[in-house]
Amino acid sequence: MERTIVSVFVFLAGLLSGVTATWAQQQPLYIVNGQPAAEGIDRIPPEDIERIETLPADEETIARYGLQASNGVVLVTLRYDEPARFDADGMTFGEYIARQVEWKADEPAARVVLRYTVTPEGRTVVGAALESTDNRLKRRVLKAVEEAPDWHPAMKEGLPVASEGVLRIQLPEGKPMPRQMELVLY
Repeated sequence: MERTIVSVFVFLAGLLSGVTATWAQQQPLYIVNGQPAAEGIDRIPPEDIERIETLPADEETIARYGLQASNGVVLVTLRYDEPARFDADGMTFGEYIARQVEWKADEPAARVVLRYTVTPEGRTVVGAALESTDNRLKRRVLKAVEEAPDWHPAMKEGLPVASEGVLRIQLPEGKPMPRQMELVLY
């Protein structure tokens, strides 16, 4: 019985590795800003994409891009050549803002989600509050964003350009958000 179960697992593992290899072989070639991308484009924020163009897996495409293009090519043009960088002791923008906001551990868990723009001058400008569960936290986050150091702006063809991002702050860290009440009508 044990030998049969082990044999089934070995067989299934072989099938799955074949499926994974076949799936990977069927992926198109992704070219981002003229450079082949090692991974797909799923980690690129949608707001950073200016244009996407697909090329079929025909003779012309394969001649231009090589055998890697045998499943087609996806050309992705970003709004910039270099993304905006926030330099503050190795922290991300979200980590920096969370550390600037005073929110005690005994306060209720709260979340703020903001859309922001990094200007060509490197300033952070809040565009919209996408979510706010506590206005006190929202005010404190907005103040911290206003006082935050400048960014290195995104660059396009050697010139600074505006870029967008989304800031998510949930405090206190590690404390789960309370469940929302649901009204059920019978």
